[in-house]
Amino acid sequence: MTTLRAFTCDDLFRFNNINLDPLTETYGIPFYLQYLAHWPEYFIVAEAPGGELMGYIMGKAEGSVAREEWHGHVTALSVAPEFRRLGLAAKLMELLEEISERKGGFFVDLFVRVSNQVAVSMYKQLGYSVYRTVIEYYSASNGEPDEDAYDMRKALSRDTEKKSIIPLPHPVRPEDIE
Repeated sequence: MTTLRAFTCDDLFRFNNINLDPLTETYGIPFYLQYLAHWPEYFIVAEAPGGELMGYIMGKAEGSVAREEWHGHVTALSVAPEFRRLGLAAKLMELLEEISERKGGFFVDLFVRVSNQVAVSMYKQLGYSVYRTVIEYYSASNGEPDEDAYDMRKALSRDTEKKSIIPLPHPVRPEDIE
């Protein structure tokens, strides 16, 4: 049976099978440690019965309550290739949404590569919609052009009028994101 539990420092040395996927954004160890220290409840791992890590979600709470922008943010969600199509990503997203609800968030948001149509479709099935396009959000390598991202959102119960998910009519640049 799969165990969903808090991510620990030791997991940083065990999650390469997940992070080696080319569509997974990887970060330096200090970045992961910052999330563990500041938002441990938003950092969850799925572990197989044999102890192998299957996937994880890393997020945070951010924004302004006064402007009704307090929300949960998905920084990274990844499932190892051999454990995909089992509903793990959906379950991890559900957990992050529940945490964001308990913290009084208005919505949950995430950024995804425009080209990652498998992920975009999954997020849409989970109730997310494209709020805006962020031009050249993802840096490219190998001389390729930078890639646009969708900022996708799902309103939570506190946003009774669903104002947080009204799409912007025009794309924005990364420096325009608060």
